[in-house]
Amino acid sequence: MVLKTFGWSFAVTALGLVAAILFGGWTAFGIVAILSILEISLSFDNAVVNAGILKKMNAFWQKIFLTIGILIAVFGMRLVFPVVIVAVSAQLGPIEAVDLALSDKDRYQELVTDAHPAIAAFGGMFLLMIFLDFIFEDREIKWLTWLERPLAKLGKIDMLSVCIALIILLISAMTFATHAHQHGGTHVDKAETVLLAGIAGLITYMIVGGLSGYFEDKLEEEEEQEHEEEEKAAREGKPKSAVALAGKAAFFMFLYLEVLDASFSFDGVIGAFAITNDIVLMALGLGIGAMYVRSLTVYLVRQGTLDDYVYLEHGAHYAIGALAMILLVTIQYEINEIITGLIGVVLIGASFWSSVRRNKRIAQAEAQAGDKTEVPSGV
Repeated sequence: MVLKTFGWSFAVTALGLVAAILFGGWTAFGIVAILSILEISLSFDNAVVNAGILKKMNAFWQKIFLTIGILIAVFGMRLVFPVVIVAVSAQLGPIEAVDLALSDKDRYQELVTDAHPAIAAFGGMFLLMIFLDFIFEDREIKWLTWLERPLAKLGKIDMLSVCIALIILLISAMTFATHAHQHGGTHVDKAETVLLAGIAGLITYMIVGGLSGYFEDKLEEEEEQEHEEEEKAAREGKPKSAVALAGKAAFFMFLYLEVLDASFSFDGVIGAFAITNDIVLMALGLGIGAMYVRSLTVYLVRQGTLDDYVYLEHGAHYAIGALAMILLVTIQYEINEIITGLIGVVLIGASFWSSVRRNKRIAQAEAQAGDKTEVPSGV
């Protein structure tokens, strides 16, 4: 079962790690491995969400999502998108950006370093909004109750996450301007760059969220319409046109899944810039991670156990929040990329361990309750 589900992921991992060693030695191997783990940990909740929707779709649309969908996810978001970010921020053509990445690494590194404030502000704000919207939502299951309960109460204030994100962006821009001024830099231009890029990141998040909400509403409308048609057909004794309705509903499911997948992969791509600016290593690491997300989605659908480890989604979002703050801090200070990668791994590991302990406590409580309800023999 495991080999059947994860076979392609294992194969892509082996090829990707060998390619990393050939490209940049053992240092490249380590970076690609960390990027893969980062992508998997950040996208685990993506796999859970995908599986919850995917299990409602028929076999045809499942295949469409797991073939065409994975091509869009791996080649579109993980390979093309990083090039676009660098090309736009460094004002290069995409072909020139790829050529520089492969042939003139020093010049490419210089351009990426110059563009880093914009990349960090854009990515940091996008990630920060994902994190803030998560922690301000009142959830039935809470991991760090002492923190999440009061934050959920605060979250009832409209637009609070946007206001906090903008305040953090202003502080980041002013801090960077002061730092640049102290070193004789052009602090006005850089501060403006950070502000504009951060606002662009915020707008991008709101557009993606708006599209996701739109497709989700359309999906609900289709399901309601299908239910009404079935009831009407049953009353009139006519055969229901389930194929057309299922097709429309499945199509909107597919669009919704693609928007969701794009938004989740976006945080992985942006987060990768906190670990490396090397486009080849980024593509290898994120590509491996994307394959595991696909395999996890299939595994969760086939096993039907989406709620076993309930704190993993929390851990993933705390990792996203940590990455957001790290990216904003790197506007002014350099942070070791190994530390950046390990923070996410530690948070995911902690949430997994907490989930396992919770499951054990529930099992013990159920066992004890079962013992108490047993009637002794001879009574």
